[in-house]
Amino acid sequence: MKKAAAYIRVSTEEQTEFSPASQIRKINEFARANGYVLPDEFIFRDEGISGKSAEKRPEFMRMIACAKTKPRPFDAIIVWKFSRFARNREDSIVYKSMLRKQCGIEVISVSEQLSPDKSSVLMEAIYEAMDEFYSLNLAEEVKRGMNEKFISGGAISQPPFGYKMHNGIFSPDENAETVRKIFNDFINGNSYRKIAGELNICGIRTSKGNAFGSRSIEYILTNPVYTGKLRRNGGEKTRFYENAEIRDGMHEPIITDEIFSRAQERRKMIKNLYPPYQRSEPAEYMLKGLVQCSDCGAVLCLQSRYGSIQCNSYAKGKCRISHSIKLEKINKIILEKITGDMGDIIIDINIRKKKSAQQDSPEFFRDLIRKERKKLLRIEEAYESGIDTLEEYGTKKHEILEKIKHFENRLCETPEENKPSPDRHIKISLSEILYGDFPERIKNIVLRCIIKNIIFDRRRNDIKIFYKS
Repeated sequence: MKKAAAYIRVSTEEQTEFSPASQIRKINEFARANGYVLPDEFIFRDEGISGKSAEKRPEFMRMIACAKTKPRPFDAIIVWKFSRFARNREDSIVYKSMLRKQCGIEVISVSEQLSPDKSSVLMEAIYEAMDEFYSLNLAEEVKRGMNEKFISGGAISQPPFGYKMHNGIFSPDENAETVRKIFNDFINGNSYRKIAGELNICGIRTSKGNAFGSRSIEYILTNPVYTGKLRRNGGEKTRFYENAEIRDGMHEPIITDEIFSRAQERRKMIKNLYPPYQRSEPAEYMLKGLVQCSDCGAVLCLQSRYGSIQCNSYAKGKCRISHSIKLEKINKIILEKITGDMGDIIIDINIRKKKSAQQDSPEFFRDLIRKERKKLLRIEEAYESGIDTLEEYGTKKHEILEKIKHFENRLCETPEENKPSPDRHIKISLSEILYGDFPERIKNIVLRCIIKNIIFDRRRNDIKIFYKS
């Protein structure tokens, strides 16, 4: 008796006519009626996956790999309709031809059976063309519907962190306060990494349940959805949707336009101070990230053992010329050149009183305690309904109570916020900063404000400073 494989695919749960159960039932009936045995290990299922691309269907690709093994594992692949096998004519022709010529395996449709004569070639081509037309037309209709929804202010994507979906519109959830905290912390001077680390310590996770990282924080800070807007990709894909199309949404904003604008201003400032691939952590030496190799353009990095800086690419074996120079020596040269070029200019510094970080405020810890108590109610309901065992309930309850205790202790240690003092202005000369006892990170920030880059040429023993215009 001949062996057969079955391939079952559904794109969405709404396709009840082509549900997995109905497909396998029809395929089993066809196999028995036509003398095929259908072993369970040769039933391949892709559920909730489009048929437009074979590579994105794991079970389909596993079936093809199985078909190529020797000796031949089965004699035919049975599907409910040819559209289940593929909705792309190219994929359909390539895989059917390969199966037929290289493996001796036919693809058979239960509902679209072909006659044994040469007219079957024409009919199969017609079926394939109709399936591809249906797929393309459906995609066009879906795209048109999404476009109309976007224009009218309706959500066309999954809700971002801080929102949930309610009647097709984003609605603030329990993480909305955390979003406000992220924006406020960033505006008040905290780095992406520091914000992410503090959220992770508090047990807060992204909408996908992952730990926060610098990139996820920056993504939130660049998302205009939090101001009541909607966005979608406006053409070429970019890292943070720089070319996105923005429209007013129907959802409630979490932050104001003013706060969002201030966050973008600080992000732009960081981007200008720290070019691509340069970290924005506090500098441990004044010239960090500013001096570049004349041969390969790489940044010269600190060699702590020798008290010098060296071409980063040379240290990795990618640059032929060593550009090592004592830090004390190049510092002296650079300072003399800058003061000679610019004179002893006066800098007007606006010192803002840093607000108490919101994560250190009493209200922040009260909010965390409220969230944990809500979790207690949910795990109690899960235990009472039989979802969790007594042991699981006890473990989860212990973890939550420990968190509540920790947050309550932090709350007791946290004083109520005082009224912030007004901003101060001071005037100071450039030489006072660069030659004074200011921290290296302050000197580095000052230099980044006036210097674009510094090129060190070891062959000529020459140093050139390029100032910002």
